[in-house]
Amino acid sequence: MTRIGIVVALPQPAAIEADTTLDAAPLVEALARRGVHAEMTPWRGADVDWAAYDLLVIRSPWDYALHAAEFEDWLDRVDACTRVLNEPDLVRWNMDKRYLAQLEEAGVRVVPTSYHREVGSFAQALQEFQDSSAHVVIKPTVGAGSQLVGLFAPEDPAALALAEQILDAGGVAMLQPEVPELSDGREKALYALDGHLSHAISKGALLARGGGLRGGVYQERPVLVEATAQEKAFAEQALSTIARVTGLPTPLYGRIDTVDSAEHGLVLLEAELFEPLFNLHLAPDVTGLFADAILARV
Repeated sequence: MTRIGIVVALPQPAAIEADTTLDAAPLVEALARRGVHAEMTPWRGADVDWAAYDLLVIRSPWDYALHAAEFEDWLDRVDACTRVLNEPDLVRWNMDKRYLAQLEEAGVRVVPTSYHREVGSFAQALQEFQDSSAHVVIKPTVGAGSQLVGLFAPEDPAALALAEQILDAGGVAMLQPEVPELSDGREKALYALDGHLSHAISKGALLARGGGLRGGVYQERPVLVEATAQEKAFAEQALSTIARVTGLPTPLYGRIDTVDSAEHGLVLLEAELFEPLFNLHLAPDVTGLFADAILARV
């Protein structure tokens, strides 16, 4: 019997653990109904025989950013002994948000972003915002769950302090202007299976002005929404550009995060290609499509 591992994170505190398995559990059940043995498998699990799986599907390794070097080592190990989706080369590319610069150069519109390896260049870039009323967003290029992400007035000392924290940890700091529509909760996430769009959600605003998260915790408020024809075309353009830039096949799955901005137009926020929550509880029909897409790759 075909054996498939649905890769998740190690058990977390209750609230996080529930989210970790939110997509994985229904996928395991859908694959079982199709006569396949599937199980949730933590990527940091001890003594796992990865070669025993016919296929590994990376779904919610949400602690990867806390163990980035270990995660890359794990990718090397499993890539050497079995098939992994999405492809490890694509995952490595997608782990560092500097991929946004590559996509922008290739013609995909993104939020204006500068990248900084040292505090002097960051401080200089931050200074350029101080003559305006705009807030800024600061984040690391490798991260998940809005860890070390903040929304600040550019003159707020906490803005530079957060960048210094990112840099002191060996990271690269990103600096972006606040997009008002994003702060108003108008981000849309468009999901794709084998390059075909399946559904879209709005997840609400996350960042509080002055640093931290709204309500003090990471809490998405996903709502199923319709994507416009323009948004669908934009997501398809992003996916095809990713394939062209990386030279890799169409991903098994992906999520294209967008916002339609009065100042910047329709822009890409992120392309999530190895750990996007699909919110299958909101779109249960997509669960079967996802399971079938997996089996088509076995």
